[in-house]
Amino acid sequence: MDKILLVDDEPTLVKALKYNLEKEGFAVITASDGKAALEKAEQDRPDLILLDVMLPEVDGFEVCRRLRRTSAVPIIMLTAKGEEIDRVVGLEIGADDYLTKPFSLRELVARVKALLRRVRFDSDEAKQKSSVACGDLLVDLDKHKVSVAGRKVELTTKEFDLLKLLLTNAGKVFTRDQLLTQVWGYDYFGGTRTVDVHIRRLREKIERDPGAPEYILTAWGTGYTFREFA
Repeated sequence: MDKILLVDDEPTLVKALKYNLEKEGFAVITASDGKAALEKAEQDRPDLILLDVMLPEVDGFEVCRRLRRTSAVPIIMLTAKGEEIDRVVGLEIGADDYLTKPFSLRELVARVKALLRRVRFDSDEAKQKSSVACGDLLVDLDKHKVSVAGRKVELTTKEFDLLKLLLTNAGKVFTRDQLLTQVWGYDYFGGTRTVDVHIRRLREKIERDPGAPEYILTAWGTGYTFREFA
């Protein structure tokens, strides 16, 4: 049974979401502020976190930042703000998806299931070649581990999925739409800006100089590709 940590300070919403998620077969634990969310994430090790942005103690953005220092747990941000900048900030700091309030319970459940399904699919469909080395970059496709020059690199689920797709198809140019479809799926509601945000974050984590990347290259006017190594 997948365990979900639901973080929101609106009791009525929490009650409704908890009820509906449990009806779908999920185990649900809750937290009403950012500090409690960090403690429960550490103690209970949830499979997915639903994280509201506007929280007492520590806001959702800061909770996400802190979690991403040590964890790649899938995170869906819940926000009452509709501005694009808020959605982009959430993605930039490591969230995998977002929902703007008010949203339908059906859509929330669909996104939760889709994200967990992609996590399981990635685990089940590991390539036969379990590890790939390119320069200083070493990627273990089975264990979802990445290191650069011997230094461990923490990637979110989506960052790893994106890196894996590019790496295992080195030399192939993917458009943003293709990457969005293959990594996020047909049921993803976001736009291609999501791809650019994740590419930038990946470069910051694996490239020696993100401004002059040697692994993930831009195919100007088209999309992105992973450099072919001899």
